[in-house]
Amino acid sequence: MKASPKILSQKECKAIHLDTLAWKSSLEFVESEIQFIQQLLNSYVFEPKTPNLFERLQEFKVQLSKVTEEVEGLKNGIRKHESELGGILECDTISESHSYYQEHELMNMTFEKFYRNFRKLKSEVFSYAGTILKSNKN
Repeated sequence: MKASPKILSQKECKAIHLDTLAWKSSLEFVESEIQFIQQLLNSYVFEPKTPNLFERLQEFKVQLSKVTEEVEGLKNGIRKHESELGGILECDTISESHSYYQEHELMNMTFEKFYRNFRKLKSEVFSYAGTILKSNKN
């Protein structure tokens, strides 16, 4: 027995819309955090005598640059996704809503993976910076 295609209800459409709003809000916050981290990495709190300082800072800067590119890609994907939702609400076709729901799930997984990786990078930067700041205090 073949499963029938998924038809998005108004409630599901609203939930999808709320997801996209949450993603956009999170990405705005991530962009602010990236700016802060870049300023931190370019500050003078890091002493030149710190072993492997330049290499580690450059590695973080390269990773942040990649994250910035990912943010732009996600923002573009979310804009497209939102636009498609508007089209589905107007057309209300079964096949479109089924594939859109699958796209939404994929977008959700992509965003969650990105966000996990960003939090990990942020944690690494702050841990490294914290160690340097503690050693400067002594």
